[in-house]
Amino acid sequence: MSTFEFDVVALGELLIDFTENGESPQGNPLLEANPGGAPCNVLAMLSRLGKKTAFIGKIGKDSFGRQLREAVRDCGINVRGLVEDEKIHTTLAFVHTLPDGDREFSFFRDPGADMMLRREEIAEDLIRGARVFHFGTLSSTHEPAREATRYALRTAQESGCLISFDPNLREPLWGSMEDARREIEYGLTACDILKISDNEVEFLTGTTDYEKGVAMLRGRFPLPLVFVTLGKAGSMAFYRDLTVKAEPFPQEHTIETTGAGDTFAACALNYILEHGKDDLTEAQLRELLTFANAGASLITTRKGALKVMPTAEEIWGLIRER
Repeated sequence: MSTFEFDVVALGELLIDFTENGESPQGNPLLEANPGGAPCNVLAMLSRLGKKTAFIGKIGKDSFGRQLREAVRDCGINVRGLVEDEKIHTTLAFVHTLPDGDREFSFFRDPGADMMLRREEIAEDLIRGARVFHFGTLSSTHEPAREATRYALRTAQESGCLISFDPNLREPLWGSMEDARREIEYGLTACDILKISDNEVEFLTGTTDYEKGVAMLRGRFPLPLVFVTLGKAGSMAFYRDLTVKAEPFPQEHTIETTGAGDTFAACALNYILEHGKDDLTEAQLRELLTFANAGASLITTRKGALKVMPTAEEIWGLIRER
């Protein structure tokens, strides 16, 4: 029987999210330097759920890079694949929170260290020792990280990893939206598990009928298992001929939605790791979605994401309450 060193290895961006946290006596917004980046948020949640994880990416050789390395390590994520750039600084993002808890991003990434990951810096042994390889598109906005991402993906495929993909579309980071579409579609050709948001389905298919949109995508790409996050409307799963929807867990005290999709993705992957992805039933898919919705709901009540992921006990407690 095969043994794996890691349950999930993820590749992608690691950055500082400056989030608003009150005002100074002068009335200026105070910003908190939160560790961020979607792939590591996913790993942090998986680690919180007891899974073995490792990260591949690049930071600057600067104070923010040191903060990130320590934060990721403190979450229980293996950082052997995290390398440093001697010249380019760690990527920064400034997150403006809107009244409804949604957010707008301003990125300082022209370039940022995460874009500088090179093919020869990929820790292949981490990927070959993993059950699941997880990635998004932000490591494919520019070279050399795009080539590195594709090399890592090929390595994962050759190693028999399950491939998990979250497009995580961030429009300001792309030279053109056609570039974004091309890289998302590249990911769709390769993944076993797709987590995609409602706005990303609309971007790719031009429809807000998400069942129709997913049918269009499944007609073009081999997508065995698809999860669509619907924000305040819950989530859906598409598997073989099953379509399952689960209701959300609305929060009265939402602070921000940063990390909600990543928490959902991690909870979904955790379920697949524990139950497999073959022969899932409608009841299992509803159980998966319910747990993932509850986890995503809890993270919206907290500042940041990576360091404040909920525990399984907290998630089950919220489910029992509702």
